[in-house]
Amino acid sequence: MPPETTSPAPLKRRALALISGGLDSLLAVRVVQEQGIEVEGINFFTGFCVEGHTHAIRKQDQRKEKRNNALWAAEQLGIPLHIEDISAEYKDVVLNPKHGYGANLNPCLDCKIFMVGKAAAMVNRARQFAHEQGFDFIITGEVVGQRPKSQRAATMPIIARESGADDLLLRPLSAKNMAVTRPEREGWVDRERLYGFSGRSRQPQIELAKKFGFSEWAQPAGGCCFLTDESYSRKLADLWQARGERDYELDDIMLLKVGRHVRPAPHYKLIVGREEGENNFLEGYRREFHHIRILSHNGPLTLVDGSPDEADLLEAARIAGRFSQGRDAEAIEVEITRRGGLARQLTVVPRRSAEVPEAWYV
Repeated sequence: MPPETTSPAPLKRRALALISGGLDSLLAVRVVQEQGIEVEGINFFTGFCVEGHTHAIRKQDQRKEKRNNALWAAEQLGIPLHIEDISAEYKDVVLNPKHGYGANLNPCLDCKIFMVGKAAAMVNRARQFAHEQGFDFIITGEVVGQRPKSQRAATMPIIARESGADDLLLRPLSAKNMAVTRPEREGWVDRERLYGFSGRSRQPQIELAKKFGFSEWAQPAGGCCFLTDESYSRKLADLWQARGERDYELDDIMLLKVGRHVRPAPHYKLIVGREEGENNFLEGYRREFHHIRILSHNGPLTLVDGSPDEADLLEAARIAGRFSQGRDAEAIEVEITRRGGLARQLTVVPRRSAEVPEAWYV
């Protein structure tokens, strides 16, 4: 009698999921987990992320959660999360988007191609060397028709192709609206247990979240990127115009998120703290800029960016006074400190509200 043979256990498939921290990526992972797939998450830091910056600074946001939503989502899903700082590499995506910008300075299609491409490189590298801990395919929470630039029926195949992910990219929430991918074709996942969501309505996702037992989730309006914000994009464009080149450093994009930005002349602008939290944040940058303090009244810390001369700094002090409690005083005491540490105190007449034209506000 021949010896009994035991069939080898089926290979457990593993997926790498792009985790933004929003509802869609949360659900996409859970849909695949329900099919016995082991998932790990990856989150990319670009410097333009909304969460964790202004919410932690401004009083009006003090009731909002001070958390990294991607980490929180990974905790709810019970998966490890890899966070990669791509802020340096990402600069070329912002400055030279092959597929152009959205409504503001958001290079959404190029952004998605870039991030999926980073994940695809990890998957392909692991597959090439047959590493036992490698990933078999990629998951995203994209939904057809949800975003006007990057999540259209015509652009989603572009993301798969130009990222190098090709048919290893699975969108579990919209899979039934798209061509069959390799994970489905090979039987790694059951296509019938995937979804066919489309459009901008969030109701199908909310219902699915309830089905899975999720009681809360992050809902970043317009995505979780400042580049989708009209006001922020205007400040970034102003910075490029003032400097005569389309470039930025990480400190630049952080400072664009904070304070009032007032430009009285092309060669300099003021960054004026709006409240205590912003003033405290700007304190960390005061040695890198000329800066102004109001001594006689409560008022903001004001950084002066650019190349102002003595007359400009005096004008900047008067404008800073407009945002202080001495705005209606006949005169106020101020301290002007030049970059490098040379300080002087003087008396100035604050500008009145009507004397700060709307055109100066960036």
